[in-house]
Amino acid sequence: MLTTALALALATPASPLILPMTDVEDPAPAMPAILPLKDRAELVDTILAERFETVIPAIMREQGVDMWILMSREYFEDPVTRSMLDGKEFSARRRTILIFHDPGDGQPIERLSASRYGIADFFEVVWDPADQPDQWKAVADLIAERDPAKIAINYSDTSAFGDGMTLSQYRLMMAALPERYHDRITSGETLSIRWLESRTPTELAIYPGIVRIAHAIIGEAFSNKVITPGTTTADEVRWWMRERVQQLGLKVWFHPSVAIQRQGEEGFLSGDMVIQPGDLLWTDFGITYLRLNTDTQHLAYVLKPGETEAPAGLRQGLENTKRTADILRQSFVAGQSGNQVLATARARAAAEGLDVSIYSHPIGHHGHGAGTAIGFWDNQNGDPRGEYPVNPGTTWSIELTTYADVHEWGGQRVDFRSEEDAYFDGETVRYLDGRQGEITLIGSE
Repeated sequence: MLTTALALALATPASPLILPMTDVEDPAPAMPAILPLKDRAELVDTILAERFETVIPAIMREQGVDMWILMSREYFEDPVTRSMLDGKEFSARRRTILIFHDPGDGQPIERLSASRYGIADFFEVVWDPADQPDQWKAVADLIAERDPAKIAINYSDTSAFGDGMTLSQYRLMMAALPERYHDRITSGETLSIRWLESRTPTELAIYPGIVRIAHAIIGEAFSNKVITPGTTTADEVRWWMRERVQQLGLKVWFHPSVAIQRQGEEGFLSGDMVIQPGDLLWTDFGITYLRLNTDTQHLAYVLKPGETEAPAGLRQGLENTKRTADILRQSFVAGQSGNQVLATARARAAAEGLDVSIYSHPIGHHGHGAGTAIGFWDNQNGDPRGEYPVNPGTTWSIELTTYADVHEWGGQRVDFRSEEDAYFDGETVRYLDGRQGEITLIGSE
């Protein structure tokens, strides 16, 4: 539930489009209005304030950590620090050291910056170089004053999101820190993942509208507005998508993919290949807006003259993929590992005779977000990166494919890829802005 203050803030004329979560996707949605940069920055700061007040206390107490120290250097930021910069900051300044301290007894978490510069009003600046020129000695003194029992710093063998402390800065910190605190140092890996994967009410309120923007761009791209069969190439469509995002003042987090499957041709055709009637098109596309990311894969069919729908075999292929996505969503169990969810979903799909590959991932502050992996396209048997648990309050890209031999294409094996963004509340997985219900149709002329 949104607080009253946040609900009022999101109801202003300069607010993003607020949509309810739905399993039904509009096949040709209108393009939502995009916020001016100043309004985006203000909303980013509103969300940061909410995250600092709610997520930080919850995860530090969940993990039993008294102090969490984040260190970044300008243009070489810890992923967590980068996510904490305010709406007008683009990088850390000089050496930025952020410290969260839990005094205990339910008191508020201290947010401290042992840095030359603070971050907006979110952190109290506690270092004055005029008094103590040695920045790490100032941090050591602060630690000694508060005497925390467990001090987290970001190092990890598994997750890039929790590996932000560089070796040089670790050495400097440990050299300045009294030896009695050395054995209190622990990994902040799980704190980092929990911070990045946790969604707040405001983020969930705006996320469906962000996905709607991505769906609208795909809807334009997979239409005769952009595609003239017999003339337009796959590469021209993907660059049109890049240009469209640029025109809207947004960014993609990866170069769009557009490819063709064609009767009588093996695999995916792309690049300068001209789109023809009878082709099955595929795109993989993601944008970044208000510091949240989308990741979507859709299919489209180019009608042959006289056709009014895609061949039945292609339509059934998408139905198989939708069924597998339903099985995967029903296999989410809070606390189970990604590998367990993968194994359950694959077993259920196999029992229904479906030929599947599942490779779903968290999404949020990053496109391939912090959290557990549920399969990889090149590893369907479990992976060390899938040992972390599936947690409630997290967002996901439900990404997978099924394969089927299409009768109308002479029994040719066709790949029916799909990806839609969703939210797991601990009980159910709901799509943020629906999922593709039918193969998009593109006219032959």
